[in-house]
Amino acid sequence: MKNITLTSLFFLVAFSSLLAQQEKGITGYNNWLDSWTDFQPNKANYDEPNQILSGNITEDITLSKRNTYLLLGDVFVTDSTTLTIEPGTVILGDSKSKGALIITNGSQIIAEGTATDPIVFTSNKTDKKPGDWGGLFLLGDAPTNVFGNVTALNYGFRPTETNHISYGGEHLEANSGSLNYVRIEYAGKKTKDFGNFSGLTLAGVGNQTAIKNVMVSYSDGHAYNVLGGEIALSKVVSYRARKNDFNFNFGTQSRIENSIAIRSPYISSADGSRCMAIKSYDNKENSDSTKKETFVDASNLTLINVSNDLKTDMQMSLVQEAIFIGADATFHINKSVISGFQPAVILDDKIQINNENLIKIRFTRSYFNNCKGNIFRKGYTNNDDLESWYGSRAFDNVYSKGPDEETFIDSDHSKYPDFRLRINKIIASNDLFDDEDK
Repeated sequence: MKNITLTSLFFLVAFSSLLAQQEKGITGYNNWLDSWTDFQPNKANYDEPNQILSGNITEDITLSKRNTYLLLGDVFVTDSTTLTIEPGTVILGDSKSKGALIITNGSQIIAEGTATDPIVFTSNKTDKKPGDWGGLFLLGDAPTNVFGNVTALNYGFRPTETNHISYGGEHLEANSGSLNYVRIEYAGKKTKDFGNFSGLTLAGVGNQTAIKNVMVSYSDGHAYNVLGGEIALSKVVSYRARKNDFNFNFGTQSRIENSIAIRSPYISSADGSRCMAIKSYDNKENSDSTKKETFVDASNLTLINVSNDLKTDMQMSLVQEAIFIGADATFHINKSVISGFQPAVILDDKIQINNENLIKIRFTRSYFNNCKGNIFRKGYTNNDDLESWYGSRAFDNVYSKGPDEETFIDSDHSKYPDFRLRINKIIASNDLFDDEDK
């Protein structure tokens, strides 16, 4: 890297760092986590289901708060149908049939809860476990970077028509509906041949789809799986996912802001457990190089690993990186907190360290706390150049070690007392780890 000319990029970033400093990590004058989130969902009790959802839903329907619904098997909303869900409605995924809800291409879900009356998708079991049921899928016809642009979900679904599991197309402004004040708990069904479902899958979803105030907890797969499309995520929460909290792939053009991922080192998957994974493809041969590569623009994120003994957990290799960036992907992150990882970031070894790629991968005004290494390249033992490059004053990043409760917000904590109390309670809670994790 010492032989690379990066002067123009350096001065561009240096100039931007002169602008007014903003808060790092999740922000808000009011605590937007209050009321609708639940960090101990296994303690909740719901009424027995009195309505069953199964097969194909082919006519507009509204789910009412006065009923409790059971997702029986794979439920497809088809034929340009709109599924509306009232605030406070509870939908239980059947654990025996591993129920899942799929909003097919051209259909919509309107799930608008409130802060005091969220919509809840959860397991129907009394003793809930990750992977009890499938998950929620939104499919649209916004672009992907796969050959032919249109592809299908390969999760072992058995739809009545193959187009019920297809996604991708040419419509950036595709609208799959809205999710607001929604919780998705204990999803992530495991399949023998196709791996785990995700809590929320957004496949080929267009930019008219609204995703805000959504919490995915205890997913046995990814919490959020974004495949192609163009989507903005705001005020979303991932809690204790077994795989990645936020997984981006297949040429998605995504923005994520003011969101939080809380990981446990005692819950992981053999094939990766990160806060964020940003890739343009799983197999380059299946990717169309004439299409857009994945681009993720992130700001005001809090990515935190909560450990009983972080040093010991790192020595035992229970902790890995917070962010993985694959080849041919673009990632920008600003005003964010990354705390308690080993290291904070890993770049794929196929990424050449040159001016072109360093412009595509940017970390600015962010706080790296209690990480054993900050920004590394996979398989390389000497990452001093990367560390010093992103640690330069031009990017205004901070490498530090300190209590987590001091890192998720800016120095003027008095502006955000509710957030401090809320995060500290989550971190300090004796119920943060299940007995099987301790």
